Amino acid sequence: MKVEQIYTGCLAHAAYYIASKGEAAIFDPLREVNPYIQKAENDNAKIKYVFETHFHADFVSGHLDLQKKTGAQIVFGPNAKPNYETILAEDGQIFQIGDYKVKVLHTPGHTMESTTYLLIDDKGKEHGIITGDTLFIGDVGRPDLAQHVVSDLTEEKLAGHLFESLRKKIMPLSDDLIVYPNHGAGSACGKKMSKETTDTLGNQKKTNYALRADMTKEEFVKELLTGLTAPPKYFPQNVLLNIGGYKSFDKVMKQAARALIPEEFEVVANEEGALVLDTRNADEYAKSHIPNSINIGLQGSFAPWVGEMIPDLEMPILLVTEEGKEEEAITRLSRVGYDNTQGYLADGMKSWEAAGKEIDAVNRITAEELQQKMKGDLVVIDVRKKSEFDSEHVEGAVNVPLNQINQHLEKFPKEQEFILHCAGGYRSMIAASILQQRGWSQLTDVIDGFKAIKETKIPVTAYVCPSTLL
Repeated sequence: MKVEQIYTGCLAHAAYYIASKGEAAIFDPLREVNPYIQKAENDNAKIKYVFETHFHADFVSGHLDLQKKTGAQIVFGPNAKPNYETILAEDGQIFQIGDYKVKVLHTPGHTMESTTYLLIDDKGKEHGIITGDTLFIGDVGRPDLAQHVVSDLTEEKLAGHLFESLRKKIMPLSDDLIVYPNHGAGSACGKKMSKETTDTLGNQKKTNYALRADMTKEEFVKELLTGLTAPPKYFPQNVLLNIGGYKSFDKVMKQAARALIPEEFEVVANEEGALVLDTRNADEYAKSHIPNSINIGLQGSFAPWVGEMIPDLEMPILLVTEEGKEEEAITRLSRVGYDNTQGYLADGMKSWEAAGKEIDAVNRITAEELQQKMKGDLVVIDVRKKSEFDSEHVEGAVNVPLNQINQHLEKFPKEQEFILHCAGGYRSMIAASILQQRGWSQLTDVIDGFKAIKETKIPVTAYVCPSTLL
């Protein structure tokens, strides 16, 4: 049985495609659906079903556009309550795609509608399971997301459901089945996913902490909930879009794909109150950028950081991109529900500077230059995650994780210079742009961040848990 995994690294997301005898099915598609349609056309197949494992939080699914463009039927598992026409499958129900079969296994826990799809080949042999966020490679789905939409679905309740689903629906299956999860390492939907994106179920039974045969429910709940960080702020809004519906990707693209000369760009920014989002790399942004713009580079985890740092999905956005990257930026914004892009700066910063418009810059230094500055009284602020900071950091540095800077602005001095850094320069430039937008001017960013700092003689230390100081 051929199962094609379509993996998108920036979201650590996997969609799946199967086709048999002129019929095809897509599982958990992304927002831009034309590639799936083209894939089916290349196989002379008609997309019959779009299977959703659950209402996704980390991206807006393409199920509705696929339904409109192909006539495919959308399938959710039990307990789903979407605001549009779908098939609400029953536990154990079987769907036919050519000579292949897809069996519904209701596996609540990540969410109450979470469903695993058992794939059966043309000879009747069970081939694999498309698990959504129920089972990852090395991990299972976090059970704390649904309560942000339905308050009485506590993480403890959902963790208990997930324990039962894994023991009763997943673990009894054959060891030779292939596990096809919805995400890999880097996704915020779990806490310790593997870099591998498929595995056998048998190996997961041996290596995945959540599938230990001797684990009690109480132990499972405790281990699953320990170490969970707060989910990205945009997650609940994406869930509601996936439940309630959204505008078509074609309409989003048509509205956003407007090349604006600098004068038009300024008019739209002022009249619409638009946020200027600069998606160039940190080096280019630091040299020259539009005042009050913020920088989130396309070359990193762009969409998740947009979702984390721009709380309003309806915010009008104007883009500044590298030449030829406009469509990519619009697409990646729409994947996480930002559908109000108003256009982009024609010819980028080159046209802005040629028009004589005001520009700003971010002061940057090398790690060697920072080493010289460390001899004085200097504030160093590390915007990496707490776990990264605890592992190793500059002696005396203050930790303000990037996703928390708006809640801790008092830690950034306004009357004296301070140094920003992250692991490699991506997150610290986001922080620098946001602080500049809010009026901070005496900030300096470290080129290549902690990676470069460690190659100098700047003293670094690690956080030591008090319990070990005995």
